[in-house]
Amino acid sequence: MDLPGPIHDFLFVFLGSGLLLGSLAVVLFPNPIYSAFSLGFVLFCISLLYILSNSYFVAAAQLLIYVGAINVLIIFSVMFMNSSDYSKDENLWNVGDGVTSMVCTSLFISLMTTIPETSWYGIIWTTKSNQILEQDLIRNSQQIGIHLSTEFFLPFELISIILLVSLIGAIALARQ
Repeated sequence: MDLPGPIHDFLFVFLGSGLLLGSLAVVLFPNPIYSAFSLGFVLFCISLLYILSNSYFVAAAQLLIYVGAINVLIIFSVMFMNSSDYSKDENLWNVGDGVTSMVCTSLFISLMTTIPETSWYGIIWTTKSNQILEQDLIRNSQQIGIHLSTEFFLPFELISIILLVSLIGAIALARQ
């Protein structure tokens, strides 16, 4: 999507803040249904970021696979759980809060100091490299489609069956 610089930057910051708020909501909501809906919002914002960076195939795959299928399955499996336990237990989030927040904070700080030192960090922000990456992405997505429909068809279908069986097993365990 070719937008003027300030509009592109505004949308990037807006979607980034939506990602941060949505991911905090996933972690902080005590109700798992609200967390699952927040996860759907985060995945939708990620697909909009892909559209903003001209990766339309990846955005469509993100919407179809993660938002449309995986998140719906997560919501169904959470609905099969007994949600009354979450509303009654007020001390659910008190176990290990300090350790978890220290680990997440240290991981965030280490990522923020490591990413600007990498060699690919400067490539992301140049327009010429974005055009080259877009052409490579189109060629690569065509190659991915060809490989998935020919030589990797059987492993692709086996992985989908394994995911389906694991989800059915999780639902069966949650119903007990």
